[in-house]
Amino acid sequence: MLYGQQEQPNLAKFEPTKGKCLVFVGQDMEAIGGLEGYSTGYCDFFEAPSGITVYTNLSPGTHSFGYFNTGLDGLTEVANWGAGNSCAQCYLQDQTFAKSMLSIGLSMVGHEKKVANGTHDTLIIALAHWIKAAKRPIFLRIGYEFDGWDWNHYNRRHYLKAWKRIHRIFIQLQVTNVALVWQSKGNGSSTKVLEAWYPGDELVDWCAYSYFGNPDTQMLQFARAHRKPVFIAEASPVLQDGNLYFETDLKNETQAQSIWEQWYIPFFETVSNYQDIIKAIGYINADWASQPMWKNNPVFKKVDSRIQQSPYITKKWKKEMAKSKYVKASESLWE
Repeated sequence: MLYGQQEQPNLAKFEPTKGKCLVFVGQDMEAIGGLEGYSTGYCDFFEAPSGITVYTNLSPGTHSFGYFNTGLDGLTEVANWGAGNSCAQCYLQDQTFAKSMLSIGLSMVGHEKKVANGTHDTLIIALAHWIKAAKRPIFLRIGYEFDGWDWNHYNRRHYLKAWKRIHRIFIQLQVTNVALVWQSKGNGSSTKVLEAWYPGDELVDWCAYSYFGNPDTQMLQFARAHRKPVFIAEASPVLQDGNLYFETDLKNETQAQSIWEQWYIPFFETVSNYQDIIKAIGYINADWASQPMWKNNPVFKKVDSRIQQSPYITKKWKKEMAKSKYVKASESLWE
């Protein structure tokens, strides 16, 4: 049971109480830090967050920047598909993260049909057992950014069937420490599109979206109508004007104040203005520009969002995170 839910039993799964917001940090081991061999990341400069963001997949046989997936990559062992090292199990085994939850982005790109028809049941069952053994709250973002047409290419019919199959297997295996999160790319999808891709109230615990350059009020309104809490599951400062993207390099102190004013302030204002439904945020504290996956990506190729690189942003961030509404890792986070 997540801290505080005994006072408000009508909350969604793992939803913090009124006025509180979970804080997650990701998305690769160097970005997060706090582990042996990874000592220059977020957790080496700031309090351990209430959660860590990691990724895995149900797409065996696919490849990414020289890495070939076998399925559930990055779950029990270190894997790198072009976006830095990732290893969910590493956090479970480290005392620094003993009281932190996990947010897992579960990709099934190119394999949603196989997930839907049962071909990958063995992988789903293995994931279910791993989550159950973790003995902590896990947020599972199934087929995250389902509406990222340009990079995920999901088939709607197979996607929805795959979601139902995963949900059914988890129920059958009595996996109770998982919240199923439905995440859009943020901005651009109409209510009609969101309704068409929505697995259903009975299958979804949280709604979510990615926040890079906009508040995406469409998803916020959708979630409110469906009485679901919202997880801003991926957030990183991106400055843009139409299709033109600008450098956001937090190592550059001359840019720091401008970046804070143009991105961080609107971001935290969005969290504050929608505090009745935005109950979790996931910040990506990464040097995007240095990673093969993003070096030629028009959105992220000029982005270094590592807060600790800027004394100015660090001071501002610590002041914001000191507010009582932001939940950190603690002995009382869950029981």
